[in-house]
Amino acid sequence: MTAKQVVSANTNTGKAGRSRELARHLRGKAACVAGMLALLVTCSAQAEPQGFLETLHHNTTLINTVPDNGDQNPYAIVVAPVSAGVVKQGDVLVDNFNNAANLQGTGSTIVDYHPDTKQMTLFAKIPRDLKECPGGVGLSTAMTMLKSGWVIVGSTPSNDGTTGTKGAGCLIVLDSQGKITSTISSPNINDPWGNMAVVDNGTSATLFISMAGFGVGGADGDPPVFKQATVLRLDLDIPQGKPPVVKKETIVGSGFGAQADKGVFLVGPTGLALSADQKVLYVSDAIGNRVNVIDEPITRDTSAGVGRQLTADGLLHRPLAMVTAPNGHLLVTNALNGQVVEIIPESGKQLYARWIDTDKAQTPPGNGDLFGIAMTPEGDGFYYVQDDVNTLVLAK
Repeated sequence: MTAKQVVSANTNTGKAGRSRELARHLRGKAACVAGMLALLVTCSAQAEPQGFLETLHHNTTLINTVPDNGDQNPYAIVVAPVSAGVVKQGDVLVDNFNNAANLQGTGSTIVDYHPDTKQMTLFAKIPRDLKECPGGVGLSTAMTMLKSGWVIVGSTPSNDGTTGTKGAGCLIVLDSQGKITSTISSPNINDPWGNMAVVDNGTSATLFISMAGFGVGGADGDPPVFKQATVLRLDLDIPQGKPPVVKKETIVGSGFGAQADKGVFLVGPTGLALSADQKVLYVSDAIGNRVNVIDEPITRDTSAGVGRQLTADGLLHRPLAMVTAPNGHLLVTNALNGQVVEIIPESGKQLYARWIDTDKAQTPPGNGDLFGIAMTPEGDGFYYVQDDVNTLVLAK
C-alpha cells in the first residue's frame, strides 16, 4: 500500500468512526428526548384533575342573607337564568326557612344577591298566612326561576316551628317583581322539601320535587320513619305573559323514608339532579344514606318506587342538596358534616369529599349547616349556604 493509499484509508476509517460516534450521539439524544417526552406525558397525566372539586381553591363568604324582617336559616339557592323584572341574569336568589325568632317552617322571604355590585336586596316577602297555601308559609329548598321570568318556590309550613303543627304546604308562583300570582296545591303535594330538578323549554317546563310530609307528625320521643315520601313530576304550560299552569302531575318515585326531627324539622329525600341526556334522575335519600336513580323520569307514567341504588354510605353522611358539575359528576352536600362529596354517576364511585364548612361550633365541624347548592353560570365553582351563620358562600 502506498503512502497515499494509507492516508486515504485512515481518512475513510476516521470518517466511519465519526459517523458511528455521531449516530450513537443522535441515538442518545433521541432516547433522552423520548424520555423527557414520556416524563412530560406522565406528569401531565398526573396533573390532570380526576374530578371537579380539586379544581377549586377558595371559599369566599359573599354576604349575610338575613333581610330586614330578621328571617334566618337560608335554604334554597337559585342562579337566575335570565334578566327579568328586578332580577338580573346571574343573580343568586336565596330563601329563608325560619323567621326572626328562629322557628322552623316560618320563613317567608327571598333575597337577591347581585354578584356585579356585591349587594343584596329583598326580592319577595310572602304573607305568612297565605290562605291559598295549606298551613301557611315556610319557604323550603324547593325553588326555581324559569326562563320566562317566573319564580316558583315551595312551602313546608309550621305554626310553631315544629312538625306537630305543620301543614301540607304548596308551591307559590311569583312574577319577576316578586309578587304572588298563583299557588299550586293538590293531594300529591305535601311539604315540598328538596331542591328542584328542572327542564325548561320556555313555553313549557318540567319540575321534579320531593314531597316529604306524607305521614310525618310530631317530633316527640323517637319519631318513626314513614316510607311515604315521593318525587313528583309537574308538567307545566307557560302561556305568553301568564303564570305557569299545571298540565299533568305524575309520581315518578315513592317509598322514600321521611322522619320528623326537632333539630332540622324533617329528614327526607332532598337532592334532585338530572343527567345531561335527561334519561336519569338522581335522588339523594337522606334516611337511606344513599343516592338512588330513577330511570326515564321525563317519560315514565308510573312510579319507579325508590329506583335503583347508585351509591351508599362511604363518604356520604346524610346526603342533602345535589347538583351536576360541568364534568357530569354529582356534587352532594352532607347534613352531618361540612363536606361536599363528588360522585362519578356512571360507576357510582365516590371520588372524594371536600370540606366547605369547618365551623367547629358543631360536631363534627359544619354539622347541620349545608343545604342549598347551585353552580355558577360559568361552571367554575358553586354557591352554597351556611345556615348556622346565615351566609352565602362561593367555592371557586
